[in-house]
Amino acid sequence: MSNLYLGIDTSNYRTSAAVVDEEGLVLSQKAVLLDVPEGKRGLRQSEAFFIHSNRLPEYIEELFGSADPACIKAVGVSERPRRVEGSYMPCFLAGVNAAREIASALRIPVYGFSHQEGHAAAVIESNNGKPSSGSLFFHLSGGTTEALICSPDNKGYRMDIIGGSRDISVGQLLDRFGVALGMPFPSGRYLDDIAYEELEKADFDSGMIVKTGVMPRLRSDDGYFNLSGAETRLLRYAEKQDEISAHDVTAELFTAVCKLLIDTAQYLSERYDAGKIYMAGGVASSRTFRAIAQRSSLKDIRFGLPELSGDNAVGTALLAKRIYETGNSISGK
Repeated sequence: MSNLYLGIDTSNYRTSAAVVDEEGLVLSQKAVLLDVPEGKRGLRQSEAFFIHSNRLPEYIEELFGSADPACIKAVGVSERPRRVEGSYMPCFLAGVNAAREIASALRIPVYGFSHQEGHAAAVIESNNGKPSSGSLFFHLSGGTTEALICSPDNKGYRMDIIGGSRDISVGQLLDRFGVALGMPFPSGRYLDDIAYEELEKADFDSGMIVKTGVMPRLRSDDGYFNLSGAETRLLRYAEKQDEISAHDVTAELFTAVCKLLIDTAQYLSERYDAGKIYMAGGVASSRTFRAIAQRSSLKDIRFGLPELSGDNAVGTALLAKRIYETGNSISGK
């Protein structure tokens, strides 16, 4: 029988569990967003922890319905946001507790990783992909916009920040604007649909979209940039809702952000001689971003499958597979 590996991830906004086989193929996965009350821009950690803890038993039972637990050789779980000292979020304890219980019952090892490492593995190592040193990795999620030099090691991935946002993340910018327009949280996917439809009319030529003047010009300085100025102008527009079309503003927003990220990737890849460029995180699942990137002069961007861009447990399962197969022993809290 094939060796199997279980992954668990309990980010602040998604409960996820997955099983991969010895070839790195995803056999089954379950990833569901947490419900956020209308008008709210997030959940308290205690609320997220409670929901995760109640969901996981059902999800694990569902996965075990199609994967023999006796074949599982290791469990991988996200235990903190980043692999740095002091990185901590209570919601990850729900996944850690479940992973410990399963590993103890099956008498197999449990490996703890950072949520960020799980994002990297889901894009880089899925479909039997092989990680390489010195890759440029963009983590683009609801709370993080970072550019990092990413290299595999015997604990998962070493990541060194070399760029990104100095204030709010791209995900926060999109969510706050969407909520201000009356959309549910998280709002990125609703805005993405609007932007895609508008840009599709112009064959994704940014020079052909309506210039509303709402968005400021976004620039990076040595790989870093600020987004709070754009947030101020977008929220001011949302409050007035004047004669300018919200669809035109949304298309302009996505065009400006995508150009900023692509330009930053171009600069950093040349500066650090990065062999490959990867984009992961919920923002990287954007149809609009992917379409614009594919038509840009930078052809080396790798996104991975859209369903693996957001928070998911496939990455932690793949990391558990790699660590188990190489015989490395890391802390399995």
